[in-house]
Amino acid sequence: MTTKPGIWSFTRWATVGQLEAIEIRHPLFKARIFLQGAHLTQFAPDGEPNWLWMSERACFKPGHAIRGGIPMCWPWFGVPDKNPPEVRRRISTGASHGIARTALWKLEDVRETAREVEVSLSLHANRDFAEAWTGNALCLATFTFNENGCQIGLTTTNLDPSPLALSQALHTYLPTSDIHSTRILGLDGADYVDTLENWADAVQQGEVSFSGETDRIYASGNALTVLSPDQNRILTPVGSESTVVWNPGPDKAKTLSDFPDDAWQNMLCVETANALSDYRVLNEGQSHTIGVMLGQP
Repeated sequence: MTTKPGIWSFTRWATVGQLEAIEIRHPLFKARIFLQGAHLTQFAPDGEPNWLWMSERACFKPGHAIRGGIPMCWPWFGVPDKNPPEVRRRISTGASHGIARTALWKLEDVRETAREVEVSLSLHANRDFAEAWTGNALCLATFTFNENGCQIGLTTTNLDPSPLALSQALHTYLPTSDIHSTRILGLDGADYVDTLENWADAVQQGEVSFSGETDRIYASGNALTVLSPDQNRILTPVGSESTVVWNPGPDKAKTLSDFPDDAWQNMLCVETANALSDYRVLNEGQSHTIGVMLGQP
């Protein structure tokens, strides 16, 4: 059923720091989404800890990206200079990861049932963002939660007469009790670019493991299994043929904002993406949806 804004059984407004959020307290699960960035920072079935990693130093104030959860990197991923020319020509800032993760999104809809909650938020990216990016597009972020997992979808519709090229990622932070005992299955044999080795091409041999800083962009849209000492997760992508695997390691961690020096040992990022050659081009009126389903084996 669709409920009127503010009249919900399981969903309520909350203020965290200086930011407004939507909190879901369903008998089967709980979740929290911030209007800034359409940023999911919590999902947990009843009785379980947060499936997403959050920095204990995360800052909740306007214009400041939240460290952890699932940031929306849009309409470009990573540093502008490493994006394809068609994407880069619309960018007029040196900032990484786009404009969406610090923009204020609008709540569109909440649908609740006895077993599921769906929340939709929208962002109209137009001339209001002209200092950083040129374009006219509508983004719709949809979050679906139930006791078995959650699904996040980000749909972009180009409203401009000229073609829109974009790269993007759902920058999923996952917790682990020990990064050295954490593995990712599903990327064996996949080509990847190692950004730490001068963006050299390589091929994954076996499962992905971690011994220090890791920053790779895989040419793969496979479903992945993340195995860690405390929990296992399956990430199933939609509309994506590239995956980013990231851990800052001990040295990079010391340079990151809102990130404890030793936190690299207890997190990793597995990002559903449209990156590098997997960037997308939309003609006027065309749409593309990128999404990820986060579940357990």
